[in-house]
Amino acid sequence: MPDSITRQNEPASPDRALLIFDLDGTLIDSRLDLANAVNATRAEMGKSPLEHSLVFSYVGNGAPVLIRKAMGPDAPDADVQHALEFFLAYYRNHAVDDTRLYPGVRESLERLHGAGNRLAVLTNKPVRISEAIMETMGLTPILFRIYGGNSFEQKKPHPIGIDTLRDEVEATAENTWMVGDSIVDMQTARNAGVMSCGVTYGFQPETLHECPPDLLVDRMEDFAARILGA
Repeated sequence: MPDSITRQNEPASPDRALLIFDLDGTLIDSRLDLANAVNATRAEMGKSPLEHSLVFSYVGNGAPVLIRKAMGPDAPDADVQHALEFFLAYYRNHAVDDTRLYPGVRESLERLHGAGNRLAVLTNKPVRISEAIMETMGLTPILFRIYGGNSFEQKKPHPIGIDTLRDEVEATAENTWMVGDSIVDMQTARNAGVMSCGVTYGFQPETLHECPPDLLVDRMEDFAARILGA
């Protein structure tokens, strides 16, 4: 069984959407906490800090990929494994030091939820850390599910997360949206055959042109307006 927050499953109403959100760069600005955790890890391994912008470009494919890139291609596997364990322990304790919701996210999600849409998070970040962040941000009550990078055998862009969420609420592909800030999220939507929305304010908006979304927005309020207007 996938590892996730447990909510009561209810079939999606035909006129309500299943809205699936990426986390980093989409709902939360976690850049500084991630960069600090990566550089604390590099210090632990006797390495100099990386520029924050470089760390940001590594985010999106999960912690193992992030740390492999941060350690460099020539780092021994044993060192990478130790670095990953240190990173996860450090980040777990510092995940919300400077992390904040992007402007308009809370209000938009509350409006979408209030209109009867089903909201979920699908991220490549470890699920327990993701749950803790959403709890701290006060969004847990309006999310029916949170799935992370270790909830399934495959991470995004594999469609298993979206497929599972759709099955849980009996949502059609036409009534399901994946919202994210990078090519990883757009590829996930495409692989699952659902609608995609890219946000331009996140970590890697420059990658969105490589897999163009069905909808591109500058603010979460614009996405909410599109769904509620439809």
